[in-house]
Amino acid sequence: MPYIHTGYRPTGQDWRYYFFSLFQKHNEVVNVWTHLLAALAVLLRFKTFVEAEQLPVDAWSLPLLIFVLSSVTYLTCSLLAHLLQSKSELYHYTFYFVDYVGVGIYQYGSALAHFYYSSDQAWYDKFWLFFLPAAAFCGWLSCAGCCYAKYRYRRPYPIMRKMCQVIPAGLAFILDISPVAHRVVVCHLGGCEEDAAWYHTYQILFFLISAYFFSCPVPEKYFPGSCDIVGHAHQIFHAFLAVCTLSQLEAILLDYKNRQEIFLKRHGPFSVYLSCISFFGLVACSAITAYILRCRIKASLAKKDS
Repeated sequence: MPYIHTGYRPTGQDWRYYFFSLFQKHNEVVNVWTHLLAALAVLLRFKTFVEAEQLPVDAWSLPLLIFVLSSVTYLTCSLLAHLLQSKSELYHYTFYFVDYVGVGIYQYGSALAHFYYSSDQAWYDKFWLFFLPAAAFCGWLSCAGCCYAKYRYRRPYPIMRKMCQVIPAGLAFILDISPVAHRVVVCHLGGCEEDAAWYHTYQILFFLISAYFFSCPVPEKYFPGSCDIVGHAHQIFHAFLAVCTLSQLEAILLDYKNRQEIFLKRHGPFSVYLSCISFFGLVACSAITAYILRCRIKASLAKKDS
């Protein structure tokens, strides 16, 4: 990582070394713990909600279940990437490809929850037909763009690498957040009293802050070597993204609880099941894309070593 001088773990150790590095001091440990704690927080909050609401497994609850699954998946993929990527060059690529699959999964899981629970009628009437297909495509494109950037570019990284990562992910975010953003604007203009709308506002704010730190190596750019273990941009990105996900979860739980009547007027079980099945299609397409690029990396490394 640029501007990070120390705290790197050696390659070629056994797997126990990298798993137990969870409890050691290195430049990835904060990245691991932020998303580990966030994943546990998501699971505990959802467990509490299920027990309080006696959550049924039906068409009404399925998008919520998929959103929680996608949130835990992306957080787990991320923490595994940062925990285990130092094993070897091939595993470095492998685990980051897994991380990018998790990103695409989370994006579409968010789109499902926003579409079914959080959109208002004015937005829904305009965008209901193409929103989910476009969100699925953008989720895959985000995964593919990040995987390709990792596969294609080496240090010193050109600007195209960041564009391949940021542009598809940015398009996915703009699309996925559109039902929420529309509702937040309308609500605040009318004197907002909905708790869910405030949590949606927080998730947008926290995501934008996290995106800034993902895109800019601040503060380590100005203090090289001083933020190696704690305080570099990717750690701050992780922290704000974790808080964003927790705010998003809280908003969606409130919408699930309070907007069932709106859901039932709009959707029949078949359409819900179909869109949720497409979630697993996205998982498969993203995983295949990552696997193909991993095979190319493996062949390239084997050729280099021969």
